[in-house]
This record gives sequence, structure tokens and C-alpha cells, in this order.
Amino acid sequence: MNEQMTRRLFAMAGLAAAAVLAGCGKKEAPPPPAAQAPAAASAPKPEPLKAAWVYIGPVGDAGWTFAHDQGRKAVEAEFGDKVKTTFVEKVPYADGERVIRDLAAQGNKVIFATSFGYMDAMLKVAGEFPNVKFEHATGYKTAPNMRVYDARFYHDAYVSGIIAGGMTKTNTLGFVASFPIPEVLRNINAFTMGAQSVNPKIKTRVVWINSWFDPEKEGAAAQELINKGADVLLQNTDSTAVLQTAEKNGKFAFGWDSDMSSYAPKAHLASNIVDWGPYYKKSIKEVMDGTWKGEQRTIWGKPEGANDVIKIADFVPAELKAKAEAAKEGIKTGAIEVFTGPIVGADGKERLAKGTKADQAWKDKVDFYVKGVEGKIPSGGK
Repeated sequence: MNEQMTRRLFAMAGLAAAAVLAGCGKKEAPPPPAAQAPAAASAPKPEPLKAAWVYIGPVGDAGWTFAHDQGRKAVEAEFGDKVKTTFVEKVPYADGERVIRDLAAQGNKVIFATSFGYMDAMLKVAGEFPNVKFEHATGYKTAPNMRVYDARFYHDAYVSGIIAGGMTKTNTLGFVASFPIPEVLRNINAFTMGAQSVNPKIKTRVVWINSWFDPEKEGAAAQELINKGADVLLQNTDSTAVLQTAEKNGKFAFGWDSDMSSYAPKAHLASNIVDWGPYYKKSIKEVMDGTWKGEQRTIWGKPEGANDVIKIADFVPAELKAKAEAAKEGIKTGAIEVFTGPIVGADGKERLAKGTKADQAWKDKVDFYVKGVEGKIPSGGK
């Protein structure tokens, strides 16, 4: 073997050895995977808005408090777990300040006091809790964090008066009244004026009981009115006692604040109802979205769907029912303003000139009976 061939063989062997060594060497490790960021924690669920109601009567009164509590339940149905509601029932006016303050201290962000007599107590507590929203039913005093809401009950009273004026046989109506405040006096007068629109001979007798809810007093007052000749009754009180007393005596009456037709079907002419749900839902939404404003007064009636006269009895003559329905529609569209002059007081004095439509300031100051209402108005009010 010559020298050139030997060198070639050694070179080839060296290349082979290098290839073997390269094949047996470690491969370059792949780069470690990039560290993943920890999963973002889910945002905590917002706390529900706490809202509270203060009631003058029991939620089972079938009238005023029952209607407000139906409104509270409408809030729960609308907003679900976004709101947490509570209520305190049967709160005397003298205890209103303590109860309202306690509800504010418990963290309620909006509080509804549902009776006129809580007005000054709520106004005082509102000054102590500037970050809480306060809502007062049927009053007139406001503050930066307090406002008022109301309903035009006299719309219903007027329509019911039309029915009563056509159904009475004695031309004497009876009214069981709570407290001598403008709200109640408007209803007595509207009831009488509605009746006189179909029967000019109408007179109305009133018994005051100085309570919103007292079935025993309400029943006794109704009986007194019947004994004095009234054969159709209306009330501005909260139980079913007036209607049931009327049925026991073979007379007629109306439901007030809610549908009472099932309690005394033989006596029931119609029910005057109020639906607080729309306002309560509106208010809660405004608190939630930050658009709630104090220093306001909201008064709804038939045009807004807050009030209505329902379940007019089948035994009411068709012609009379048609007059009542026409009045309902006229009030709803604004064609009829219940308090349009001339309006003359029971004392013979002109209270509103002919053709003049009463403004809210006039309605707020009603302190008289219209012509046809008998008796004197007691002093004081709640």
C-alpha cells in the first residue's frame, strides 16, 4: 500500500469517527415554555341595593299598606338579586323617627315612608344621613336627599261618586274619613261632586275616626252613617270593614286602595285602586344608575296609570256604568279636571271661580267641604 492511499484511509476513518461522536452528543434542549400569567380573579359580585319601607298598617290590611307592599314586591320581581328589600309594619307616627333612623343606620340606601304623618320625622332623619335617599308618600316637604310621591286618589273618588249618585235611593251618601288633611278632604269633595253631576239632590255625611286602620272604628262609623240614612258608602281608611258593614245592612260601598270585590260581593259597587309598583321601580332604578334627585314632588294619577276604578259591579245599570267609564277616560286624557269652577263651599263661599281649573297649590290647601257635604271639619290633622 503506498503512502498516498494510507493517508486517504486515515482521513476517511477520522471523518467517520467525528460523525459517530456528533451523533452521540447531546441535542440542544428546547427553550422552556413561557411562564403563564396567573388567571385574573373574577370581579366580586356587587352588593345588592338595600331598600326599606315603613308602613302605618299591617301588610294584610287589604288596603293602603297592602297596596304599597305589592309595590315593594314589584321591585323584587323587577330587579331580583340586585336589590334587597325589607319593611317594618304597624309603625305609629310617634315611633316613625326611631324606625326611620334605625333603617338608615342598618345601611339601607333608600327608605320609603308610606304615610303622611311620617313627614317631619323623615325630614329630620334625612338631615342626619345625607348619603341616604328618602322618599315620603303624600307629603309636601323635601330636602336635597328627600322627595315626595303621591297619587291623585280624587280621580277615583269622583268616578265612584258618579256610580254612587246613580245607585242611591235616599240621596244620602256616607264617607268614613281618617284625618282632616287636604288629601282626605279632596276625596270627600270629589266623591260628592261626582255624585252631584248625575244627581243634584245628593248630600254627603261624614264620620271621622282619627285613624287610618282600625276595623272596629271603621265598622262602627259605617253603621252610624247607615243609621242616619246613607245607603252608599266610601271611605279613606284601609280595611274592608266599611264594605262588609254595608253588605250586612243591605247597602252599597266601594273598595279602597285595592280590589276588595271578594270581601262583600253583594255590596261592592267598584274598587278604587292605586298601583305603586311603577313609581317604586322608577325610583330604585334611579338610585342604582345615579340619576336620583331630591327636592322633587311626583304626583301620578289616571294619565300615568297609577289610579283606576275597577270591577264595576254587573248590577250597576249600563247607562250609569257608561257615564263612569266616560269620566274615567276624560280624566285620563285630561279632558276632565275634577276641580274646575265654579266650586262653592258648604258655607256658601265661592272657592273656585267658574271655568278656573285648580292648580296643585289650590289642591294642597283644601280645608273645606263643598256644598252638599254636611257637618263640621274637626281641627288638627296627621
